Amino acid sequence: MLPPRRVTNAELAAELAGRGIETSDEWIVARTGIHARHFAAPDVCASDLAAQAARHALEAAGRRADEIDLIIVATSTPDMVFPSTACIVQQKLGVQGSAAFDLQAVCSGFVYGLTVADSMIRSGAATRALVIGAEVFSRILDFNDRGTCVLFGDGAGAVVLEASEVPGILATDLHADGRHVDILCVPGTVSGGKVIGDPLLKMDGQAVFKLAVGVLESAARTVLAKAGRHDADIDWLIPHQANIRIMQGTARKLKLPLEKLVVTVDEHGNTSAASIPLALDTAVRSGRIRAGDTLMLEGVGGGFTWGAVLLDF
Repeated sequence: MLPPRRVTNAELAAELAGRGIETSDEWIVARTGIHARHFAAPDVCASDLAAQAARHALEAAGRRADEIDLIIVATSTPDMVFPSTACIVQQKLGVQGSAAFDLQAVCSGFVYGLTVADSMIRSGAATRALVIGAEVFSRILDFNDRGTCVLFGDGAGAVVLEASEVPGILATDLHADGRHVDILCVPGTVSGGKVIGDPLLKMDGQAVFKLAVGVLESAARTVLAKAGRHDADIDWLIPHQANIRIMQGTARKLKLPLEKLVVTVDEHGNTSAASIPLALDTAVRSGRIRAGDTLMLEGVGGGFTWGAVLLDF
């Protein structure tokens, strides 16, 4: 689910020029692979995008909202301090009673959410889960910083997981390294009715890049080993859609042809926790991904967090 407003690089460059910030379509594409992103309207919240994505996922799965007993929303841009965006989504779906909570692992959030849902289903704590990634990053961007404001967009994606005798998720692997909290963060909070610190996104792009490719390869190899699979068994690599160079670098390290890499970052930019389910949805609806394909999903983000999920579709 992408908001209707599509902002091309040329349009964004024109807006930034009014602020005295110089950039161009060529500069953005060369460094990131991004051609456009979508921004939500001022009155649209993460829960609005999440609820729409949830309805699409439920329809695709042939399930009703009242058949879900677990809702997980991965987001770094919740509607409120509390209650959780997941509870608000539950309300918007017109159901009640199921467990519902938010999960915050930034751009790795969807991979974390899938892992938690899979564990709860395997333990018997849930039978059918709705896992959603939803973000409105446009609200936390510094439009005076061309190094970050051109990268991110808004959107949401969702999947339905349910118990089955035939396993879909084969293996997962999650990690974090809090020593790197400063390289990608929003160093602000609310106290006494005021914003304390800086409520806008900060990123050390070079540091993120150097860490990302290495940890994504490591996580991928770990889940392959857990599942008893090999690089050649991967039909599709669906990484977090952050930067085309990171994505292609990961594919090369796994010795995968770039034709097996699902790329949607060009059309929606970095949508954080929403990027993997958006890419997955695009590839499924276009007919590229088919039943029986083996997928490698990978996320990396602030925290510093990262992880991978290997699954048979």
